[in-house]
Amino acid sequence: MDPPPSEAVLKALELLFALGALNKYGELTKVGRKMAEFPLDPMLSKMIVASDKYKCSDEIITIAAMLSIENSVFYRPKNKQVHADNARLNFYTGNVGDHVALLNVYNLWKETNFSAQWCYDNYIQLRSMKQGRDIRDQLKGIVERVEIELVSNSGDLDAIYKCITSGYFSHSAKLQKNGCYRSVKHPQTVYIHPSSGLCEALPRWVVYHELVLTTKEYVRQVSEIKPEWLVEIAPHYYELKDVEDLGSKKLPRGKGRASKL
Repeated sequence: MDPPPSEAVLKALELLFALGALNKYGELTKVGRKMAEFPLDPMLSKMIVASDKYKCSDEIITIAAMLSIENSVFYRPKNKQVHADNARLNFYTGNVGDHVALLNVYNLWKETNFSAQWCYDNYIQLRSMKQGRDIRDQLKGIVERVEIELVSNSGDLDAIYKCITSGYFSHSAKLQKNGCYRSVKHPQTVYIHPSSGLCEALPRWVVYHELVLTTKEYVRQVSEIKPEWLVEIAPHYYELKDVEDLGSKKLPRGKGRASKL
C-alpha cells in the first residue's frame, strides 16, 4: 500500500483546487493548464492567468516579476537611511500598496531606459532590477504562448488589485482592535512587516504575498482590498459571513483607514 499523502501535499492540492487549477476529480482544468506553463508558485501563476479577464496583463507580469526577485529591490545605506526612506515613499504616491509600488519602480526605471544612475539616485538595487527585467521578458513570452492578450490597464487600479486578489484571496487579513491583523479563513494573528509602505496606514482589509516569521509573524508585500471582492472573486472559498463584520468593531484611534479604492 502507498503511504498516505503528507499534510503538505494535501494543502498543496487544496490550494490548487481553490485556485481553480484542479477539478473535483483532481484533473487539471483549462486554467490549471495555463498556470502550469509558468515557472512560478501557483498563486503568482493564477494572478497572471486572471489578468486576461481584468485586461491588465502588462502590469501584472511586471508585478509578478518584481515579486520573484531573489533580493530586495530597495536598499538603505547606514549613513543615508532617511534619504533612502524618503526616496522609497515616492513610489507610494496615492496611497498605493506594495504591489503597485513595485510596478511604479519598474515603470519609472524603464522610462529612463533602464538607467543605472537612476537606480543609484533612488536607492534601488540595479542587480535586482536587471533580474526582474529578465524574469519579465520570460513571463511575457509565456503569456503570448498561452494566448493571454498582453494589454495595459494602468489607469484602473481596482482591476489590478482584483487581479492580485484572484491569486492571493487565501492570503487575506483584516485589522483587529489591537492594531494587529487576523487572517480570514484560517485565523492567525499577523503583523504588516515594517518594510511595507502600509505598515503605518493599517488599512482594514489586505491581501499579502508571503508570511515570514522573525520576531513576529509578519506579512510582506501587502495591498489594500475591499472585503466584498473576496466573495465576488472566490465565492467557493468565502461566504458573506466571513466579511460582514466590516467596521463593526472599534479600531485603534487614527487607524483602519476606510478603503479609497
